Amino acid sequence: MTPPALELAPATEAEFFAIPEPDRFHELLAGELVRKAAPSGRHGAAQLRVGRSLGPFDRRADDPDDPQGPGGWRFASEVEVRLAVDTIVRPDVAGWRRERLASFPETGPVDVRPDWICEILSRGNAARDLWEKLRLYHAAGVPHYWVLDPDRRTLRVHRFTTPGYQVVLDVTDDAVVRAEPFEDLEPPVASLFDAP
Repeated sequence: MTPPALELAPATEAEFFAIPEPDRFHELLAGELVRKAAPSGRHGAAQLRVGRSLGPFDRRADDPDDPQGPGGWRFASEVEVRLAVDTIVRPDVAGWRRERLASFPETGPVDVRPDWICEILSRGNAARDLWEKLRLYHAAGVPHYWVLDPDRRTLRVHRFTTPGYQVVLDVTDDAVVRAEPFEDLEPPVASLFDAP
């Protein structure tokens, strides 16, 4: 007779925060404690390039030095974000409209849901980003979810709709796009990746 499978209790925020901060390269995904994969060089380069490309948005919308330019956003990389009870994620890059997030907290996770998240696929996390996190981000009401794939050199842009995310852009690195919610810029998709 086969013994019944052991049912593991869901992990809690207390267990998550018991991991010392210097060692906490983890996420708590709907009660599952998951260690994030170590990023590859391609992943790290894409993460940096996404941040650079969105630089014009990372300021007040009423910047006196450039009142006509884009702005009104705050961005962070690998910051802990609490989406729900027992769900704390570390998106590769996340953005908040400044009117929703006045400043980042000094300690602990950000408790304000991001307005935009970009995950960069690694071989060790692709399925999690494409399926599990997509569902968690949708359940939390994240309006815009980008997925960059440095191996295939593609960008997929999702827009929140009530039934599920709608793919509004799915392009390769030969495209030049105005990708929501940052339509004021028109970067070549290739600029988001390390040069081949």
